[in-house]
Amino acid sequence: MEGQILEVLTAVRDFIWGIPLIVLLVGTGIFLTVILRGLQIRGLFYSLYIALIKRKEDEEQEGDISHFQALMTALAATVGTGNIVGVSLAIGVGGPGALFWMWITGIFGMATKYAEAVLAIKYREVDESGTMSGGPMYYISKGLGWKWLGTLFAIFASIAAFGIGNIVQSNSVADGVKASFGIPPWITGIILATFTAMVVLGGIKSIAKVTQFLVPFMIIIYVTGASTILVMKISFIPEIFALIFKHAFTPTAAVGGFLGATVMHTMRMGVSKGVFSNESGLGSAPIAAAAAKTPNPVKQALVSMTQTFIDTLVVCTMTGLVLLLSGLWKYGPELQGAKLTVQAFDKFLPWGAGEFIVTVTLIFFAYSTILGWCYYGEKSIEYLFKEKAVKTYRVIFVIFVAVGAILKLETVWRVSDIMNGLMAFPNLVGLIGLSAVIVSETNKYFYKKHT
Repeated sequence: MEGQILEVLTAVRDFIWGIPLIVLLVGTGIFLTVILRGLQIRGLFYSLYIALIKRKEDEEQEGDISHFQALMTALAATVGTGNIVGVSLAIGVGGPGALFWMWITGIFGMATKYAEAVLAIKYREVDESGTMSGGPMYYISKGLGWKWLGTLFAIFASIAAFGIGNIVQSNSVADGVKASFGIPPWITGIILATFTAMVVLGGIKSIAKVTQFLVPFMIIIYVTGASTILVMKISFIPEIFALIFKHAFTPTAAVGGFLGATVMHTMRMGVSKGVFSNESGLGSAPIAAAAAKTPNPVKQALVSMTQTFIDTLVVCTMTGLVLLLSGLWKYGPELQGAKLTVQAFDKFLPWGAGEFIVTVTLIFFAYSTILGWCYYGEKSIEYLFKEKAVKTYRVIFVIFVAVGAILKLETVWRVSDIMNGLMAFPNLVGLIGLSAVIVSETNKYFYKKHT
């Protein structure tokens, strides 16, 4: 019976995450790039400046957390297993060219992320406790007037939070800790749940205070390890880039344990894992953006779009280059996921440093994802059942962190993938339907800035 349920869920997942959704996700990014005249390229340096350097200007503005805290909370939810497991699966199954299509997804995804944040700030509300609430459920219901569609998004997001944002993450940590340090999963689950409770029970301000320190710390550790390898092998990097561009447009032949890949398969793996990594178009990140202290929607949106740049075009790129330099991607199905990334890092770094860096950062990545997704789910539950349900939700969420460490994951993964995919449809409808609002708000901001 369990096998049949898994087969049905797999079929549903494959249908939802088929070519139509991938085309819609990337197509929406292309559409927004065109109507915004390539804002994610033109405004990248300015966006990084206000996100990372000019951070305290809007501290007295309406909102709950700073620009930087909102960015770190969103990054906490996205910089995670996708950067380690997702990249290795994309390359291990789709070949070197998959990394190119991850870049394409990231570039156009920046426009999508920008648009999501504009609408999140534009249509946000102050709830009964005086904190901000926003995201796709609000801009769909208030902007388009389709409350039923906003409700559907909130349902899908609240369920997805328990899967990809909770059980999957705690299970990944438990497996990694057991493999590296021999600690039983149930102990890891209890410890992880305790640390989660200490943060999430305090709400978004508590989450933001932790993520603003945790996220930069974990990214710096990981990027430092990857950069060390890239510097050591710098003479081979031009060859690796040539390999990426070549196999983005030509089939990858079978070699070693690698089964080979057509261009379409390479493209599909790169795009799907790119979306899995940066979540552009799924509608999760704008929930965090809505809490930011900001004088207008566009300023926070510029900050928000740097999330996709950091996640996909920096962290995922470094992972991909290390994997390709190692040559271990050719081993095929027997070496994929976190195991492939661990061995790739270990091949270049001495004394087990590679395994230590990947395992420790995977723990931090997964933990930060739990914190970010707890807030996404909390706001979705609040939208559906009002603020009275939030405290109960937080307690249940923490319990599932502990339980998730010892569960079998196949069914949970399928349901999580389905809910993530279903989140995208109403969100993309909202982005396309409100595209004129996005352009209008953008033009107003840049007109005032230059006058």
